[in-house]
Amino acid sequence: MTEVTLAATQFACGTDHPANVDKAEAMVRRAAAEGANIILLPELFETPYFCRDQLPEWFEAAKPLEGHPWLGRFEALARELNVVLPVSFFEKANQAHYNTILVIDADGRRLGIYRKSHIPDGPGYEEKFYFRPGDTGFKVWQTRFGRIGVGICWDQWYPECARSMALQGADFLFYPTAIGSEPQDATLDSRDHWQRVMQGHAGANLMPLVASNRIGTEQGALFTQRFYGSSFIADPAGAKVTEAGRDEETVLTARFDIDQVRRQRNAWGIFRDRRPELYGALLTADGSVRQP
Repeated sequence: MTEVTLAATQFACGTDHPANVDKAEAMVRRAAAEGANIILLPELFETPYFCRDQLPEWFEAAKPLEGHPWLGRFEALARELNVVLPVSFFEKANQAHYNTILVIDADGRRLGIYRKSHIPDGPGYEEKFYFRPGDTGFKVWQTRFGRIGVGICWDQWYPECARSMALQGADFLFYPTAIGSEPQDATLDSRDHWQRVMQGHAGANLMPLVASNRIGTEQGALFTQRFYGSSFIADPAGAKVTEAGRDEETVLTARFDIDQVRRQRNAWGIFRDRRPELYGALLTADGSVRQP
C-alpha cells in the first residue's frame, strides 16, 4: 500500500509581507508535524489580495522566478521536512506578469511552474489588470508522494482544467485560492457553490482534491472584502472528509492510499469509456463543431 497524507492550510494574509511568509512557513511546519506529505498554501499568500483594486504600484510585488527573494526558503523547507510544496507567487517574466505556482519536491528540487490559465475580471477580482493568461498549459508533476496537478483559484470553476490534469495521470488535484465576499452584492455567498464545483471535479475524476483559501477581512481602496475560508479536502467520490470553518486559522489533513484509489478509478471505467472524438465542441468558444 502507498499511503499519502494531504494537507490544506488556511490563514489570514496581512499588509506585512515578511510576516505573511513567516506564517506560511509556520503552517507548513505544523502540517508536517501532523504527518502531511503534500501541503497546500493559499493563493498569493505573500500579500493581501491586491486584485480587488487596479493600482499600478502592486506590480512592484512581482518578482522573477530566478533569484526570487523567498522561494529558496521554501525549497530548503521542503528538503528539511521531506514534504512536497506547491507554492503560489506573483511572477515577473521580463514585461509579463503571471499568477504562478512553483512545485517543489520533497528533496527541495524545483519540478516546474504552472501559470494560472483562467484570469477573472469582475468586481473585487480584477486580475486581468495584473496577470496575463498562463502559457504553460495544464500540467502534472511526478513527486515523491505521487503525481499531482495544480490549478489556481478561477481555474477551479472549469471542469476542463481538472479533466486535463486527470488525463495526464494525476493522483491528486490541488487548488490554492482567494475567494470571499462580492462587493457588488452583499447578499451573495458563493461558499457552497464553490465547494460543490470542486467536489464535482473530485467525483468526476475519482481522485482526492485539496482546496486552500484565506480568511479575514481586507481593506481595499474602495471597499472591504471578507474571505470565507472553508478550505476542505474531498475524497475520490467527491465527499468532504475534512473542512475548515469560515474564520479559523488551521491545518486540515486526510490520508489516502494511492493504490486503492487507482484501483477504484480503473474499476469505474470512466476513462475507459470516454469518447474524445465526440468532444469537438469543447475546442470551440460557441459550441459549434465545424467540419474540416
